[in-house]
Amino acid sequence: MRTRDTYLQACYKRLTARRGPMKALVAIKHSIITAIWHMLTDNVPYREPGGTYVTQRDPERATRRAITALNQLGYPVTLNPTEEGSV
Repeated sequence: MRTRDTYLQACYKRLTARRGPMKALVAIKHSIITAIWHMLTDNVPYREPGGTYVTQRDPERATRRAITALNQLGYPVTLNPTEEGSV
């Protein structure tokens, strides 16, 4: 069964950019084995946090990462905060 926008897929993409595809694959395999061990030990089902879990957990870090990437591509970035109700 193939699914999209999963936590493990997002982790793989982030790790691939830093470590390369083979090391990222081994790290994801380790995460899967660890999750299986916890599910069997604690007798709980797997809860999928979703592909946007990391972004939702620390949105400021995601913003800094995006700004840095745009700056490295040669696009100067200035942020203009919006009001809470106008989003």
